[in-house]
Amino acid sequence: MELNGTAGKHGLEGDADLEFLLVGGELQKVRSSSWKRSRFYKLQEDCRTLWHESHKTFQSNQTFSIDDIEEVRSGRQSEGLQKHTDSIVEDLCFSIIFKGRRKTLDLMASSAEDASRWVSGLNKVITNMRSLSRQKTSEHWIFNCMRKADKNKDNKMTLKELKHFLHQINIQVDDTYAEMLFTKCDKSNSGSLEGSEIKHFYELLTSREEIDVIYGKYAQTEGLMSAANLLNFLLNEQRESVSMEHALQLIEKYELDETAKQRKHMTKDGFLMYLHQEEGLIFNPAHKEVYQDMSQPLNHYFISSSHNTYLMEDQLKGPSSTEAYIRALMKSCRCVELDCWDGPNGEPVIYHGYTLTSKILFKDVIKAIKEYSFKTSDYPVIISLENHCTVEQQKVMAAHMSSILGDALLKQPLGDQMPTNFPSPEELKGRFLVKGKRLNKLDAAFNNNSAVEDDSVSEEDEAADCKENGQKPKDKKSKIKLAKELSELVVYCKSVHFSGFEHARDSHAFYEMSSFKEGKALSLADTSATAYVHHNMDKLSRIYPAGSRTDSSNYNPVPLWNAGCQIVALNFQTPCKEMDLNQARFLPNGMSGYVLKPDFQRDPSSQFDPKSLQKGPWLRKQRLHVMVISAQQLPKLNKDKCTSIVDPLVRVEIYGVPADVATKETHHIENNGFNPMWNENFQFEVSVPELAMVRFVLEDYDSTSQNDRIGQYCLPFTSLQMGYRHVPLLTKRGDIIPSAGLFVHLMVVDAE
Repeated sequence: MELNGTAGKHGLEGDADLEFLLVGGELQKVRSSSWKRSRFYKLQEDCRTLWHESHKTFQSNQTFSIDDIEEVRSGRQSEGLQKHTDSIVEDLCFSIIFKGRRKTLDLMASSAEDASRWVSGLNKVITNMRSLSRQKTSEHWIFNCMRKADKNKDNKMTLKELKHFLHQINIQVDDTYAEMLFTKCDKSNSGSLEGSEIKHFYELLTSREEIDVIYGKYAQTEGLMSAANLLNFLLNEQRESVSMEHALQLIEKYELDETAKQRKHMTKDGFLMYLHQEEGLIFNPAHKEVYQDMSQPLNHYFISSSHNTYLMEDQLKGPSSTEAYIRALMKSCRCVELDCWDGPNGEPVIYHGYTLTSKILFKDVIKAIKEYSFKTSDYPVIISLENHCTVEQQKVMAAHMSSILGDALLKQPLGDQMPTNFPSPEELKGRFLVKGKRLNKLDAAFNNNSAVEDDSVSEEDEAADCKENGQKPKDKKSKIKLAKELSELVVYCKSVHFSGFEHARDSHAFYEMSSFKEGKALSLADTSATAYVHHNMDKLSRIYPAGSRTDSSNYNPVPLWNAGCQIVALNFQTPCKEMDLNQARFLPNGMSGYVLKPDFQRDPSSQFDPKSLQKGPWLRKQRLHVMVISAQQLPKLNKDKCTSIVDPLVRVEIYGVPADVATKETHHIENNGFNPMWNENFQFEVSVPELAMVRFVLEDYDSTSQNDRIGQYCLPFTSLQMGYRHVPLLTKRGDIIPSAGLFVHLMVVDAE
């Protein structure tokens, strides 16, 4: 079993920081101001697992996988450390943030040097793990399972251990087949597999029949693929407009056999390696960077937006947290919401009013926004205020935003004269825009007329809806006093009540925007889509979930995008199909949080109606052919039950204009999550490809209850790559499932 002895080091052999982690050391675990305990932490030899002692009953030793770590933060950068430690220990602190809902691990080292080495070492291991090729990841996954199956740790595998191993890798075989495979590999007739026999066994398990067929068809040079053969494959099968130079680059990049590489040939292993890399994935790698025109007015873009961003769970009693803002911003969310209320000691707080959700300080949220807004995207962040504060605390809010955000906070329109349109995301790079109520017109910023006749404004529509939902009955038309200092920070996103498209066109300036409850917005998108599309050519629209969604569920964002709405705010904390679609919408264009709307949603002469689809530039009918071929290494869903094997099926879904919405699914395959093969063909008609999205869902079939989801992947239709492609699979929370994947063949042809 030495096959994977140093696999986890991946080129870090001899690295001082890695050696430091392998030795391990005492760290103080921080849970509260009074609960700080010393625990020993150590990286395991596989360099994939962190071990720590535990004083819980029956759990003296505990481990967690490096794969489970989202990020490692240096200093007092978590809510817990800021709350429970003093600033003088800043250099001793670091936090391990986990994927999903696992609690953050807050730690303190005995010296600044040790803290730095822990952070540096862990980041190196995480980076190495993530940069592993899919092929290598799957090999390590298999070796890991082999090691677990080797019960007596003698580096040999008996037939019993082999059966256990097959369960570990999610494949069920009958005893006859298991014995046959075992006998085939046991060349020494010793009754156990070791060394090269294990390697042979591994090769039998990892063979990909479908890849053999594809490779065999194009490998026309002494059984190998020459650069010319590879180019033929790229041009005719993958439908890529590439040159011989590109084919040679792929061989140089992915061929593992040095002899073949020197002869400009690609072996089957190199070919499989290529198919697992970004060039072979379903998502067009050219769309991984910002590739769209970012100099259009702000309202010409879909903007990734979060609702009640402060909530970690439900809308009634769940915790509020600055961590929720960090997570949303790190997913390139560009519009966050702050529900502001009077707090003790003159400090405003954020929470969901009239509920039992916990409270956090307004200034702490602004600090988190300042720190994390531009780590994944340089484009502007909109701070959407729902203001319930008294004038005194509104002044504090304005002061905090000005002092913490500094020059990055936009306080004046760009340029030296009154604008007639929005600036572009490019012009607003690195800036914060405040959305909220304003006492006067924007012209006042240029004519030195800051005097206002009335310091009262109507309440935000969402705040009024909140009361209307029975959370606290009150006159819906209630007014609030607005501090001049806060009012002046609202520049391009002034909140106004919506009284109809005609009224908005005649009475509202471009910077005056409305918020729509989902029901109202979906009704307008259904009955007045063309008018809604035109409204959004001039102005911004924000959509928010109904107050009745107390469980933080989400509405379908697609009809609102079809109507050109930019700020379609969702509950980011809730894993669901709607968030999968949101993640897909903002997957291209460098995951910048901004995606340029199609031309027919920006052109004033357009008569686009997503429902009727009369002739126009949006109508580009295409036929999508999908062949669902196979899947690899699907995770077991019930890991505690040793006989649990998945029965996978694949569903292909299309989202977009109503005429394009469609779903088709394969049959299920019994008891094989390791290498199920379907070879099923589907066909979809797509009328408006620029608004369409394609989603692949893998489920574990159950005849007696609802199927369990194994994983999914969703992307815009316009970002699809043709030909044979691997599809990565994501968990409910949007994290990649290591080594699992789907293999498909795609072809798009004009339908007319």
